[in-house]
Amino acid sequence: MVDPRYTTRPPKAEVPADDGAWFAPKRFGLGSGLPIRWQGWALIGAYVALLPLVKWLDDSGDGRLRTFGFALFIVATAVVFSISAKRTRGGWKWPWGSKD
Repeated sequence: MVDPRYTTRPPKAEVPADDGAWFAPKRFGLGSGLPIRWQGWALIGAYVALLPLVKWLDDSGDGRLRTFGFALFIVATAVVFSISAKRTRGGWKWPWGSKD
């Protein structure tokens, strides 16, 4: 065995275990960072695809449809927040820029 003090090779980086996270943690502030798996991108894509429907419902003259559009927006946003909070590596916490 070669003593690691006398080699020029850097130590092998340990590959983190697959934790099933869909989103990377933010470096500063509360919330999720960018998606790191296709499921996270699919969630963001589905949410963004729903927004024109909400806009169309809001632009309709009927008060019931506008109310339904607002409720749909609130429920969809709550679902995205809930899933992203559960699927963020390390959970949601308030980091102050540390690398870990």
